[in-house]
Amino acid sequence: MKKVLIVTYYWPPAGGPGVQRWLKFVKYLPQNGVEPVVYVPKNPHYPLKDASLEAEIPSEIKVLKNDIFEPYAFAEVFSKKDTEKISSGIIPKEQNQGFLQKLLLFIRGNFFIPDARKFWIKPSVKYLSKYLQENGIDTIITTGPPHSMHLIGLELKQKAGVRWIADFRDPWTQIGYHKKLKLSSRSQKIHEQLEKGVLQAADKIITTSFTTRDEFTSKTDKPVEVITNGYDVEEVEKLPMDKKFSLSHIGSLLSGRNPENLWKAISELISEKPDFAEDFQLKLIGAVGEPVLESIQKCGLGKYLLLKDYMSHAEALQLQRSSQLLLLIEIDSEETKGIIPGKLFEYMVSERPILAVGPEGADIRKIITETNTGSFFLYSQKGEIKTFLLESYELYKRDELRSFPIGLQQYSRKALTKRLAHLIQEN
Repeated sequence: MKKVLIVTYYWPPAGGPGVQRWLKFVKYLPQNGVEPVVYVPKNPHYPLKDASLEAEIPSEIKVLKNDIFEPYAFAEVFSKKDTEKISSGIIPKEQNQGFLQKLLLFIRGNFFIPDARKFWIKPSVKYLSKYLQENGIDTIITTGPPHSMHLIGLELKQKAGVRWIADFRDPWTQIGYHKKLKLSSRSQKIHEQLEKGVLQAADKIITTSFTTRDEFTSKTDKPVEVITNGYDVEEVEKLPMDKKFSLSHIGSLLSGRNPENLWKAISELISEKPDFAEDFQLKLIGAVGEPVLESIQKCGLGKYLLLKDYMSHAEALQLQRSSQLLLLIEIDSEETKGIIPGKLFEYMVSERPILAVGPEGADIRKIITETNTGSFFLYSQKGEIKTFLLESYELYKRDELRSFPIGLQQYSRKALTKRLAHLIQEN
């Protein structure tokens, strides 16, 4: 069985989508002739935690841990709330930033390149160089962000001559928040040089989206493969379907994701149709930005709104499967059209229709359309959104509202891991 070392920052008890991808790959790789060894930080600063995910780590998998120094502990002296947001990539709009937020962003962007985990690079290279040699491992995989993980891979490639696969869960210089980091021209050039160095040195590159693949293909002649995130067949207690005509969003919904035309369309339906007003409920699970809440209140939807804090992965799955409609929102910008949230795939197998709102040319539109799991709309399409909601409501009234997916198997974690194992094993 071929051994492979996986370098990742996010690992249980980390919560959120960043941990799911490699936790699932590690689960299924041994079934495909690959023995994974996982390398993670011993004392990380995780903005979200979900201890329930620790139970999913296969008992036979070897997990290596090494101390990491992160500067967030010092930043929290000034503002723990701002520090946690910035560490997870949550950056408010320029006009909503206070002096302290602007200062923290400037420091983060210009003094910690490529990110605040940069101090883990040298100790990791020292530790892993010895481990790889002693254990006869000749292939490594790094997954980012944080992109410091890829710099660990770059140095190991140069010093130990290992075969290296770089997995990009998100883009680097094209990621949505990159332009908000208040980078100097010098810092921007350093980011671009580091990105180019990784793309040129890695033996293979994996992206989670088609847009990022196309972007990287223009920057390197190395092979770039798309292996999206996916779904796992998970047994959870089935809850009764919501009695209300519920529209549910699971995950952070901050100022950049504020589809005002959706709220207006709902408001109009409530005004025009008393039965819709009686049945409707909007569920938002996770952190919600003040501008989003203000827009919802402005449209008169406050009395229909149910807010809940972050919940465990198992609880989120239950809520997805008991909701009438599932809401997926991506930021309306060129930089975010390649973002494919991990929850999309869980939505797709919930058998509940998806209402998605996002930018022109979004990758999520391609997947939702091809799998027949819902409908995608641009932010400007208020009339079309309103029509979809009304049609869905009529189906709900007849107890006929459900999705009829096709071709989902290609997005199962098992099928995706099989493709990954092939990449690892081929010359």
